[in-house]
Amino acid sequence: MSCPPLQPPDSHHLQAAEGWIGLGNYAEANDELEQIAAANRAHPDVLQLRWRIYADARKWDACLDIATALTTMTPERRFGWIHRAHALDKLDRTLEAKDLLLSIVNDFESNSTIPYHLAQYCARLGQIDQAKQWLGKALLAADGFEAVNKLRKMALEDPDLKPLRMMP
Repeated sequence: MSCPPLQPPDSHHLQAAEGWIGLGNYAEANDELEQIAAANRAHPDVLQLRWRIYADARKWDACLDIATALTTMTPERRFGWIHRAHALDKLDRTLEAKDLLLSIVNDFESNSTIPYHLAQYCARLGQIDQAKQWLGKALLAADGFEAVNKLRKMALEDPDLKPLRMMP
């Protein structure tokens, strides 16, 4: 179920909020979102930005609520699923985060982000062999040489994946 795009002036406030987030000013971004008509504040595009604002503030319960709403409203978008799992993980519910992503990984096969997060969660849960497998799948799903190199670099610096680097 896809939602129609926001129309002006709400679309302008959304773009301004994205700009503020890009500049790292989450307070101004929030102010822009508050100027969107009340009827449109539950639009998926607005909720995605709201999630980012709450994540910056480390309001993980609110992030979980928003992401859960997004998975219901727009199950075809990976954002809600990934960020719902992220919020669960931040709430020390890593096993639930892993199980959530396992339930939808086949729906987003061409995406490297979901298997990468599965690798992180498995590593944090001590499931090193599974973590290696998921990291391999993430690298296979990465689109092109540059994306693979970026993902490798990220994995080498990721503290969650440190147990994989310590294995022979």
